[in-house]
Amino acid sequence: MNRAYNAGTIAARPAAGEGPATDGRAMERCGTDAAPSCLMPPVPTAPASQARLMERGCSILRTAGIDNPRREARLLLAHALECSTADLVRDPDRLGDPAAYETVLARRAAREPLAYILGEREFWSLKFAVSPATLIPRPESETLIEAALALFADRAPPRRILDLGTGSGCLLLAALHEFHHAFGIGTDSSFPAARVAATNAALLGLADRSAFVCADWSTPLRDRFDLILCNPPYIPTSVIGGLMPEVARYEPVTALDGGPDGLVAYRQIIVTLRCLLRRDGVAILELGAGQDAGVARIAADCGLAATTRPDLAGIPRAMVLIRKTV
Repeated sequence: MNRAYNAGTIAARPAAGEGPATDGRAMERCGTDAAPSCLMPPVPTAPASQARLMERGCSILRTAGIDNPRREARLLLAHALECSTADLVRDPDRLGDPAAYETVLARRAAREPLAYILGEREFWSLKFAVSPATLIPRPESETLIEAALALFADRAPPRRILDLGTGSGCLLLAALHEFHHAFGIGTDSSFPAARVAATNAALLGLADRSAFVCADWSTPLRDRFDLILCNPPYIPTSVIGGLMPEVARYEPVTALDGGPDGLVAYRQIIVTLRCLLRRDGVAILELGAGQDAGVARIAADCGLAATTRPDLAGIPRAMVLIRKTV
């Protein structure tokens, strides 16, 4: 059974199909805000053609500074019409209610992340529900799953997996999807985030092999694990305000803020790993750009050896930690 715990209390398990009631961390700067309403095309007042709605959507999103406005306008239109983008192509004469489309366009023009509006994001070719309580899964984080698969390719697969700061549960559930006989525990300090993760486990058919605990990192855990995954907050506090609006305004700051140097969470987590890992266990942590040397020093001070794996951009993104051999 999938579980979400809060201070030792089992929360009601989300039913299958239930939606939620957030570098991987886009550190580019962007000062573009939503477009003033006076610059937007007129609002259709009656059911309008797909082409007319798309024209308006593209114009609004382009003016708001959204990359690839046509693609996002189409995704939002399909969402507003409660159909797929393939349905739009098959039925180009389909009429739509402008009001529903107008609502989602306004949200996106205000730079609310597309994933929050749609309520989902793909990760590791799996669909994950997301909410403002969770960090939005990034492609860079898939590097941790790639590293885990490579490490266990020539050894017994992990049977016990821990995901610290699980958020949407994407890392833990992607790992369980690959390691078919493993059981996993995800912890998160946010109970709403743990609930989203539990929902995703149910939707992916992994409820019986996972549990979720509302806790500060590994505080309540006494077990040992073959594989520990973690994508900690690692953006320096002073940088957060200058991130692109989708991140700075909407994603949970607790999942972003790594303290003055971006390394606070690493210091809290790494010191506990020797007590959490089995003798041959492995921990894989996500890194921010340029943080590999600093995190490796923290690991060395705690008796752990570190290696890194780059993401597709060549940035050291996953740090693999094992016990040092004497």
